[in-house]
Amino acid sequence: MLEGIMKMLEQTAFAELTLGNILMFVVALLILYISVKKDAEPLLLVPIAFGIILGNIPLSGIRDEGGLLWYLYQGVSKGIYPPLIFLGIGALTDFSFMLSYPLTIFLGGAAQVGIFTAFLVARLLGFNVREAAAIGVIGGADGPTAIYTASRFSPDLLFAIAIAAYSYIALIPVIQPVVSKVLVTKKEMAIRMKPPRKVSKTERVLFPILVTALSALLVPQSLPLVGMLMLGNLLREVGNVKRLVEAASRFILDSVTLILMVCVGSSAQADKFLHPVSLKIFALGAFAFVCSLSGGILFAKFMNLFLKDKLNPLIGAAGVSAVPTSARVAQKLASEVDPTNFILMHAMSPNVAGVIGSAVAAGVFLTLLK
Repeated sequence: MLEGIMKMLEQTAFAELTLGNILMFVVALLILYISVKKDAEPLLLVPIAFGIILGNIPLSGIRDEGGLLWYLYQGVSKGIYPPLIFLGIGALTDFSFMLSYPLTIFLGGAAQVGIFTAFLVARLLGFNVREAAAIGVIGGADGPTAIYTASRFSPDLLFAIAIAAYSYIALIPVIQPVVSKVLVTKKEMAIRMKPPRKVSKTERVLFPILVTALSALLVPQSLPLVGMLMLGNLLREVGNVKRLVEAASRFILDSVTLILMVCVGSSAQADKFLHPVSLKIFALGAFAFVCSLSGGILFAKFMNLFLKDKLNPLIGAAGVSAVPTSARVAQKLASEVDPTNFILMHAMSPNVAGVIGSAVAAGVFLTLLK
């Protein structure tokens, strides 16, 4: 009987369980704790954490060819999920803030400096040019774009890049205030900006069409992301396709995000995740984030040298494309200095510009390095 029990145990996953697998379970539980207890991006981190558990159970075959996650992962490796997420983001996002104060669009561009800075540092650390490009995109604070680029350039590093990107997005309420308080004085935080002008419906409808055409002509490789983002926004603005807006912004976005996060988590297997290369990627991701936040703030301060109506530099940090989290953090910081100072709408302008900027930056890499 004892021999039979031993044979049965040998056929279970317990026999193949490694220390690495156990450590990954601990990582998953830590992520789950942070997402639930601290309410840090639970819609992203909860499925990632559970995906890590699924991907580190031996002998399940769930990730092997023909397994459930193998089929779901095809949407990641083929670059299908990120554009669908951009469709939903476009349907949710109001671009009128950016159109009402177009000068702040430059802040969204300046906040992409972390992408190119991290790219250069990654090259110095020994990553090849395609791997460095994929790692650099983490600095845009845009998870889908980071995944899309990594799936094209460095599939073996996709899990580390994706987890780094979404982890730092979840930490924006922690990282952004630190960077902002170092670079922005209390006097600058108290700067009041003029209310945004009202944007006509014609402008809102024409904008996604013109941006799609312009991005397709200038950076064709950005079209899958920018095009789907603008399609979602066009559905929102025309006003008579509410069912499509609801489908894109709720059913498609939520479903694809859930599947994508589970796939990302399941790809973080112990033999790959617990590796020095992954640690380098996490460090580069943090560096890229800080550079991007700093780039937006410093460029706002530079613009103030020439502007009569000053910008509140806090909105420069919102140039990263974590919509709307980074804009809300900017507003919170301004309120701490002056509770009557409302800069949220102004911060949304570089915030949504950052979404476009990160997609275009990824398109530049995809065009130059294809």
